[in-house]
Amino acid sequence: MNTTGLGFVEVKGLLYSDLLEARLKCLVRRGGIGFCKRHRIKSNSNVPCVPKDLLMMSELVLPQFIFSLIQHLREGYNEPAVDLPSEKDLHKILQVLEPHVSFLEDLTKMGGAMRSVLTQVLTSQQFYKDLSSGVGENASAKKSHEKYLIALKGSGLAFPEDKIACNVQEQGAGTSTLSVQGLAGGTATSGQGDSSDEEDQDGSQGVGKRKRVKLSSTTKDQSIMDVLKHKCFLEELLFWTIKYEFPQKMVTFLLNMLPDQDYKIAFTKTFVQHYAFIMKTLKKSHESDTMSNRIVHISVQLFSNEELARQVTEECQLLDIMVTVLLYMMESCLIKSELQDEENSLHVVVNCGEALLKNNTYWPLVSDFINILSHQSVAKKFLEDHGLLVTWMNFVSFFQGMNLNKRELNEHVEFESQTYYAAFAAELEACAQPMWGLLSHCKVRETQEYTRNVVRYCLEALQDWFDAINFVDEPAPNQVTFHLPLHRYFAMFLSKAVKCQELDLDTILPDQEMLMKLMIHPLQIQASLSEIHSNMWVRNGLQIKGQAMTYVQSHFCNSMIDPDIYLLQVCASRLDPDYFISSVFERFKVVDLLTMASQHQNTVLDSEHERSMLEGALTFLVLLLSLRLHLGMTDDEILRAEMVAQLCMNDRTHSSLLDLIPENPNPKSGIIPGSLSFESVLSAVADFKAPVFEPGGSMQQGMYTPKAEVWDKEFDPVMVILRTVYRRDVQSAMDRYTAFLKQSGKFPGNPWPPYKKRTPLHPSYRGLLKLLHCKTLHIVLFTLLYKILMDHQNLSEHVLCMVLYLIELGLENSPEQESDEEESAGGQERCHDSWFPGSNLVSNMRHFINYVRVRVPETAPEVKREPPASTSSDGLASSQSSRRKSLQRENSGTAQVFSLVAERRKKFQEIINRNTSEANQVVRPKTSMKWSAPGATPQLTTAILEVKESILSLLIKLHHKLSGKQNSYYPPWLDDVDVLIHPEIPRYSHGDGMTAVERILLKAAVQSRLNKRIIEEICRKVTPPVPPKKISSAEKKTLDKEERRQKARERQQKLLAEFASRQKSFMETAMDVESPDADIAMEVATSEQHVSEAIYDCVICGQSGPSTEDRPTGLVVLLQASSVLGQCRNSTEPRRLPTTEEEQIYPWDTCAALHDVRLTTLQRYFKDSSCLQAVSIGWEGGVYVQTCGHTLHIDCHKSYMESLRNDQVLQGFSVDKGEFTCPLCRQFANSVLPCYPGNNMERSVWQSHSNKCMQDLVQEVEDLQEQLGTFPVSISSETNLSKEMESVMKDIKSTTQKKYTDYSKTPGSPDNDFLFMYSVARTNLELELVHRGGNLCSGGASTAGKRSCLNQLFHVLAMHMRLYSIDSAYNPWRKLTQPSQDKNSEQVF
Repeated sequence: MNTTGLGFVEVKGLLYSDLLEARLKCLVRRGGIGFCKRHRIKSNSNVPCVPKDLLMMSELVLPQFIFSLIQHLREGYNEPAVDLPSEKDLHKILQVLEPHVSFLEDLTKMGGAMRSVLTQVLTSQQFYKDLSSGVGENASAKKSHEKYLIALKGSGLAFPEDKIACNVQEQGAGTSTLSVQGLAGGTATSGQGDSSDEEDQDGSQGVGKRKRVKLSSTTKDQSIMDVLKHKCFLEELLFWTIKYEFPQKMVTFLLNMLPDQDYKIAFTKTFVQHYAFIMKTLKKSHESDTMSNRIVHISVQLFSNEELARQVTEECQLLDIMVTVLLYMMESCLIKSELQDEENSLHVVVNCGEALLKNNTYWPLVSDFINILSHQSVAKKFLEDHGLLVTWMNFVSFFQGMNLNKRELNEHVEFESQTYYAAFAAELEACAQPMWGLLSHCKVRETQEYTRNVVRYCLEALQDWFDAINFVDEPAPNQVTFHLPLHRYFAMFLSKAVKCQELDLDTILPDQEMLMKLMIHPLQIQASLSEIHSNMWVRNGLQIKGQAMTYVQSHFCNSMIDPDIYLLQVCASRLDPDYFISSVFERFKVVDLLTMASQHQNTVLDSEHERSMLEGALTFLVLLLSLRLHLGMTDDEILRAEMVAQLCMNDRTHSSLLDLIPENPNPKSGIIPGSLSFESVLSAVADFKAPVFEPGGSMQQGMYTPKAEVWDKEFDPVMVILRTVYRRDVQSAMDRYTAFLKQSGKFPGNPWPPYKKRTPLHPSYRGLLKLLHCKTLHIVLFTLLYKILMDHQNLSEHVLCMVLYLIELGLENSPEQESDEEESAGGQERCHDSWFPGSNLVSNMRHFINYVRVRVPETAPEVKREPPASTSSDGLASSQSSRRKSLQRENSGTAQVFSLVAERRKKFQEIINRNTSEANQVVRPKTSMKWSAPGATPQLTTAILEVKESILSLLIKLHHKLSGKQNSYYPPWLDDVDVLIHPEIPRYSHGDGMTAVERILLKAAVQSRLNKRIIEEICRKVTPPVPPKKISSAEKKTLDKEERRQKARERQQKLLAEFASRQKSFMETAMDVESPDADIAMEVATSEQHVSEAIYDCVICGQSGPSTEDRPTGLVVLLQASSVLGQCRNSTEPRRLPTTEEEQIYPWDTCAALHDVRLTTLQRYFKDSSCLQAVSIGWEGGVYVQTCGHTLHIDCHKSYMESLRNDQVLQGFSVDKGEFTCPLCRQFANSVLPCYPGNNMERSVWQSHSNKCMQDLVQEVEDLQEQLGTFPVSISSETNLSKEMESVMKDIKSTTQKKYTDYSKTPGSPDNDFLFMYSVARTNLELELVHRGGNLCSGGASTAGKRSCLNQLFHVLAMHMRLYSIDSAYNPWRKLTQPSQDKNSEQVF
């Protein structure tokens, strides 16, 4: 018998291992050894014992063999001067050791007996002490031990004895502390002693300070991070496995030993002991992905066993170790937070640009933590340990406010950072998933104390965060972070406390001051979402839209937007409703828009963004008041609502629907929320459309489509808005809903989003309904209804829809029935200095407001309005104090809300002063400077606006406006009194705006007899009293249809008559029929055309009307740079393609080349300004303006462009450059040319051909030249028309390159602009001449297909030319239009 290598024993040519394996397999087949104790033979009497002599050789050889393996690992590892050994060196060492590890792996396959021997050897402290301690005369052993100690020190580890010698004073304190002073964007330097050195390095960076965090009482020192002592082969073997970054062979061997229960326990404890070292090695690894996978392969088999996880938690402080390791891991990538107070902030956050976060290096450790929290016994210990909760909240606070976005206001960001991927992944994995794991164990009433603990320490962490960022009550402008994990922890544990644990919400909520602070940042996110969708953040690039979309995406919404909305709902239910409503409109920056004046000045928002931001604010309020995801809906109801919302957007496949429905966040469940199965809910709400073959042979996938009853009763646009990622999906849902109503015959027109009654609120959240019954909201609703009725700018149909929705929601959730003894006439006696008498919407709807004091620009029409001659005693004739009070309370719609905002801040200050003695020193200079009263600006003046309206009267007049006819609303109870006694108001209502108004008026009348009486009085005032006719609803519908048909027939006959008249006129003109009657008719038509205004049809809104200075109409045009004219040649020879190098395709005799030579020659000898008046420059790079002939309102065009920007569909043009397609004919365009207000006479002159003789035409042109100074082409004051003319002139200048617009020797000279503008006119005249076949008078063959825009273009150019003084002797317009008569051809050139 001899020994080979490192312990392979050979007996007569056979390896000892082969012989032993055969014997052990025989025992296994006979049932003596089993892997699982549950499947082992229960009767131990029949289990034969392994003969001792059979295993004696193994017990003698294996210690030496394993020690030899460890010696090779020690010898092969040389600690370098910098970082780890090269991968090539490590690979060589592992290749040498591969046979040895394979031999151990083969031994594990020999059965339980051999694994027991291996376990005994690996875990024996005596074996390890005797062989590897380095004590004795063996020089090789001593050298090996020294290498081992060097490796320990190089890894930042030390023996406990060394640690005690170095830190006696620190250890005497009894508990350890963690310095969390973050290293700015760097990682810990390897080979620098223990972690205390790293902390000193971190502190020297001055990044930011955080208070020291105490670990739980079970952790006596910092040995978690920097102390490690090995007592057996298994511990050192795992150490070298980690050091060599988990080689696959070694991992396989260690895992193959797990069937042995003693080994599994020992190995788990050893793994926990080395957990901090694993983290340090993982951070430094260049192959972190491979190493992470191998770590998880080991840990998942250790921590998935609840009994084992509980054991190591109790014996080895597993929870302390995991939380501490995670905390230390994130410290290496901390940077100073710039949120709120950029200079003085003490808060630190993780740097999302670090490799640690970008590569998800942390995920193995977080995965282990989530895994052990899935065990109830372990999670219970975590929730009971206050020290652990404090440490964990400090860990979560590292992610609070990370990846801060700052709005770019001037230039587009040069580099679009993609760090938001890492930020969202980090919050979801490191913060949200552990949160859901903890929440899964807080489902019964007995776990109330756990929730109280989490809420308590979460609030403490939030207060520390507010203090660290120096937050008072106003967020910093133009900043937003989507990451508020502390807020979401607080929100979700509140939800669980009310829903499952029956806790009283008020017992765990903080005071009013804290609630006011808690609502600010989630509200800022909601406002920023609207800003992003309004393209206010466009200079930040596409990544900011990516963040907004990820925030609401199905995989993240449960952990982000849903908790934020719920937290805002909780705050709204406990705070003063006026304070909350004012805060919403202030955050959305639309306070200045809420004025009843026709003009206003918004100090913080551009006018082009006002409409979308107002829509966003109202939509947010609707979401806040309508959603019940955490306020009373069951899991089954939530699942059904989610599924219906996704199906209504588009038909879905089964797989896509599974992906789009938010998953149950519980990490162990992996199922959809709700007790009902996904399939049963799907079959209840959707029909399956089987796959079909397309004509090309491919098969279309099977789709699920909503059932008819789902469209009829369950379609919820509010849920669709919440869950949509692309705005176009909302419109898609509405289009599908409209198609269903038309196909089913339920509603033939264009319906509005349907109103749906909501699930009843949980009693704990009833305070949320106070928002619907507060004066501030009623003022806003009244103001918006008035503005919509008066056709003020920046108000859309969506705004009206949301206003009516909020009113109906308030009527559905009104307080107790009001007393009808209240005197209704009292409301009409009130003057302009009071708004509403109470907070009940039902009574405030009938309250009349006579006058309102507004702050408007001096040019506003309201300035001319004088106050009424006589008012009530507390009106304008009252005392000066009453006057000041009136001014303060009703400065306008804006000042009304602004004054309430001021009251809100005053109330907030009072709460601070009441709760905190130190708050008396709190000042807010930034707040007062940012939101100064509009009256402080000299451009505004005070005016009295006569209103004399109530919400009810505005609704009735709005009904008239929506219907398009006067007196359209007729109270239904006048015909049938039972309508009020038994109102049939369905839970789900289809219809348009008129239907919504009728439904609201009926509900208002049902809830109050005073409202009913006032509605009748308003209708009698508008409509003369006529005895009501008893007609049924069916007859009424029939009469309405007949009336519409009659009007349509009359319109058709009128159009036919007009067409016949035009046809007759054309035929007479073409046939040169001369008759006295025809001459008289033409004179009459000419006189009519002279006095009537030109009428334009808007192809967007469909309305017809003249173009006015306030609401101009524009012509859809395409601006193009053209060099066609420059290619004209003086030679009549046909052009040939060049065939040799000497020939040129662009000869020097072209028109452009000749004019360049001419200008260069003139500038050489003459004054620059006179030269520029003597030439035209449009031959090369000139601007050509062409049109499809369709017109539209300028404001309609802006709305159309906004809708194109919000549409995420890939388009063949750039909307940001102003490009679009004509809404009617779909021709490409890039600008709108304003139509100057004029009469039909001028319009007909441009559009019709002339049969006048040449002498008459020449005389007309000369007369126009004389009238040039008085031609009405300039605008005396700044109006919408003049603004649009300036805008289109900028478009014309930007169409061509700068080199074609700047020919002056002095760059930026006004002569350049002068030359460019009249050259544009000449270029278009020349090209018009080409299109008309060389004749501007009679036209040519191409005239019919070409629509001229010279009239509108010349008006724009003329307005800008008035800015320049022109010498009449050198008038370029005279040169340009000077007719010269060719006696031979008699054509005008």
